[in-house]
Amino acid sequence: MTMTERADLRQDSLTAATEARGLEALVSRAARAGKGPAPVERWNPAFCGDLDMEIRQDGSWFYLGTPIGRMPLVQLFSSVLRKDEDGRTYLVTPVERVGIRVVDAPFIAVEMDVSGTGDAQIITFRTNVGDVVEAGPGHPLRFVDEDATGGLKPYVLVRGRLEALVARPVMYELVEYGEEIEIDGRRMFAVRSKGAVYPIMPAEKLNRLST
Repeated sequence: MTMTERADLRQDSLTAATEARGLEALVSRAARAGKGPAPVERWNPAFCGDLDMEIRQDGSWFYLGTPIGRMPLVQLFSSVLRKDEDGRTYLVTPVERVGIRVVDAPFIAVEMDVSGTGDAQIITFRTNVGDVVEAGPGHPLRFVDEDATGGLKPYVLVRGRLEALVARPVMYELVEYGEEIEIDGRRMFAVRSKGAVYPIMPAEKLNRLST
């Protein structure tokens, strides 16, 4: 990035932008639009406050209380997302870091594909913003009990600390590939991908739910 570009970013800061088009221009300089996620993990800019932007539980994005309906713009913003050790999610450029609100997970896994069987099985997910990840050691799955409904919420790690919540129809498809596997001396209902095993629930719990 040139000195002129850095000066432009400082002058037209993310926190000063008042409309999505202004944000788009700023983020596109850092995100290398169309070339995938920016190297946000390598950047260490100062925190510049919070932005009135929210990713809701269904994966929809809102800015100043208004939905962002343009998918290319959502994809652009998603390419400069980073979740830090403090548990908060930020939009990050080389010179600025601003906080946004995320109700659940920043992404939604909306489609899956399964190839192979046994230890060679690979489960691949596509997110609502176009990321494609193969569940495995680099992109683990985790399953969380949803106390409010008694249901189950699966997540897959996309990059950094950013996860995708597996959409409910995809979750139903996912559990069809579950099998009983002994893990640390206990029978678990689990799924495999890229040689890793991800427990969903104890087998006895599944049996109780099935009766």
